[in-house]
Amino acid sequence: MKVPILIPNIFNHPFTYNSDLKLNEGDYVLVPFGKKQVIGVVWDDFEKKTNKNFIIKKVFKKLDIPSLKKNTIKFLNWFSEYNIIPKGMALKLLLLSNKAIEKVPIENLDQYKTTKIEKKIELTKDQKVCFKKMNKFNQNFRVHVLQGTTGSGKTIVYFEALRELLNKGFQGLVLLPEIGLTGQFQAKFIEFFGFEPAVWHSGITKKNKEIIWNGVVNNKIKVVIGARSSLFLPFKNLGIIIVDEEHDQSYKQDEGVIYNARDMAISRAYFENIPVNLITSVPSIETYNNIKKGKYSLSKLDQRYLNASLPNYEIINLNKIKLEKKSWISKEMIKKVNFHLKKGDQILFFLNRRGFSPNVLCKKCFSAYSCPNCSVNLVYHKNKQNLLCHYCGYKALLSRNCSKKGKCDFIFSGPGVERIAEEVKKNFPTKKIVIFSSDTMNKKSSSDILKNIIDNKISILIGTQLISKGFHFPNLNCIVVVDIDLSSQGHDLRGTEKNLQLYHQLSGRAGRTGKPATVYFQTYNPNTQMIFDITNKDPNIFLDKELEIRRKNNLPPFQRFIALLITGTNEKKLEKEAYRFKDFIKNSLEGKILGPVNAPIFRLKKKYRFRLLIRAAKSLKVQNSLQKNIQKFKLSAGMKLTVDVDPINFN
Repeated sequence: MKVPILIPNIFNHPFTYNSDLKLNEGDYVLVPFGKKQVIGVVWDDFEKKTNKNFIIKKVFKKLDIPSLKKNTIKFLNWFSEYNIIPKGMALKLLLLSNKAIEKVPIENLDQYKTTKIEKKIELTKDQKVCFKKMNKFNQNFRVHVLQGTTGSGKTIVYFEALRELLNKGFQGLVLLPEIGLTGQFQAKFIEFFGFEPAVWHSGITKKNKEIIWNGVVNNKIKVVIGARSSLFLPFKNLGIIIVDEEHDQSYKQDEGVIYNARDMAISRAYFENIPVNLITSVPSIETYNNIKKGKYSLSKLDQRYLNASLPNYEIINLNKIKLEKKSWISKEMIKKVNFHLKKGDQILFFLNRRGFSPNVLCKKCFSAYSCPNCSVNLVYHKNKQNLLCHYCGYKALLSRNCSKKGKCDFIFSGPGVERIAEEVKKNFPTKKIVIFSSDTMNKKSSSDILKNIIDNKISILIGTQLISKGFHFPNLNCIVVVDIDLSSQGHDLRGTEKNLQLYHQLSGRAGRTGKPATVYFQTYNPNTQMIFDITNKDPNIFLDKELEIRRKNNLPPFQRFIALLITGTNEKKLEKEAYRFKDFIKNSLEGKILGPVNAPIFRLKKKYRFRLLIRAAKSLKVQNSLQKNIQKFKLSAGMKLTVDVDPINFN
């Protein structure tokens, strides 16, 4: 019997094998491929037609694993078509380092055992209304958005929806945007449900991943809390998907196989015919547009849990209060922070820049310290005593020979969180201070730091946007945005939307237990409309304005964008190749192609980069026409084409 087997590789089609075994669609098998033995999956009836004669190899064996569901195969086929990636690479996302796990010791799954989950927490009146709406069609596919101000108790509402489906025997998947959130979230989950969920992200050990993969495929694990990649686990009986902080840009995978996990979660729910819930304080523009069109249902929590009040906002006009030399915090601000410290409040100084300084210059030769591999400046990290490229990881020391004479005499331009921390220590020398960024919070000690913050053993935090991602700090009642002007710079299509979401999330860290709280904005900009927009209690006012701008200019979500990036080591040859590619596809493409232009970061990891952008109507026609063109076009040696459907960043 001939069977089509999909291999987790760069091919967009299954290969034909012979088998004496009784095989069905979705079965995991071991097959010869080249000189190796590889795991494959019996795919649907698609066969690549060819006139060549070739020897058909034989399937070695069928693995003792429940078959991959037909609905999941349909999802992976669609995922491949939508994101313009080979089917084999879609399958690779589902397998574990190209492996399927047949057996794990049964005792390894004991920690995930569940029984019937009793109701432990009584919902408030508003939460009950939202739960009823969310639960209305909780058996079939539908997209429901739970929008609620930060600290309003959204998590408990969707825990209730999850509890009901778990008690009916289904599995559940909760997607979180950041690895750093899983620890605090896991503790909240155990408190509510009384059992341990499986946690899945890139930091999990190989052994634990094997246990979880096997537990999921055999329906022994009921709940997975995970980052983007958990969406591709081979669930046996998935009953619900929850996407927490659905607006978060971290759901976009920008390297390797490029996709948006939120959008793919909705699609997986569609193919599985199960409900998906999107949770947010400020919806993404795409989600908001779908709510307005009636495609998604909506419930809202407008009041914080136990009626805790939202923080007040105050603007510190730096045009009227002169900053001292080499200072980034005004005297006015220091007075206000002292007032909060006397009340026992925790303080957060917010600046979305890692390191000590983003620019280092020589006073003698005026040359910047830049990355030799990328067209960006190196960032000075004082704690590590080195200069670092945040894109390729290149490191260098400050000491450098000067073209004028001797060594370079450097100056630091602009602050990062480490520089703000130094100034804070000078002004508040007796207070316990900690930096909260990806440099400090992705370590083993981060859980201890979190506990100390929650227990109010740390008085002052200096944080980047990582701190806005859903953490609960009960004593945080004063937030100082050191430089709001920094966020409003640049030409990012989604810049204003990102700011709205960031500062709503950030302000939501303050005043969660009912004490009065204030967010202070330091600014040189006398026009405070942007601050008013991003702090308005009703973010829909801003979203309506933004949608209208997008509609008038034919921008997403009213049109589809596909970004194309061509990279290579020879700048002139690469530019010619970019134009050759454009000329090749422009007449047979279901859309308009713009460019090529230099990418904003023109050189990255020693490779030059040219960008093209396709604008088209929202249908799969543009992907299908582009896919056909890419297959026919032969890219010159040493060059690479990357396709990004629905891009978020244009670096």
